[in-house]
Amino acid sequence: QVQLVESGGGLVQAGGSLRLSCAASGSVSSIGAMAWYRQAPGKQRALVARITSGGTTNYADSVKGRFTISRDNAKNTVYLQMNSLKPEDTAAYYCYCNVVRWGANYWGQGTQVTVSS
Repeated sequence: QVQLVESGGGLVQAGGSLRLSCAASGSVSSIGAMAWYRQAPGKQRALVARITSGGTTNYADSVKGRFTISRDNAKNTVYLQMNSLKPEDTAAYYCYCNVVRWGANYWGQGTQVTVSS
């Protein structure tokens, strides 16, 4: 069992920066890849960034060059550094992880990011 707790969402003006954090607890040694997804009203939840247990990353085209995902395994935490924010980045952001040995997926509660122009 894994629990994910997010923090760092809020209001920011266009061009600004924000850092999201997601702290994992429970069976943290079993966690594999972690990722950030986002969902705007009326839209499907979509992948923003992903990082493997070994540190390999990939990003949605819309955020490449602006967002950076990282993880600190000692702190059981994954981060999303968001720079040069745009109004179209406005969404609820969700932390995700998988546990391969159980074939299980876990989600955070979501944190709202609103970018104003």
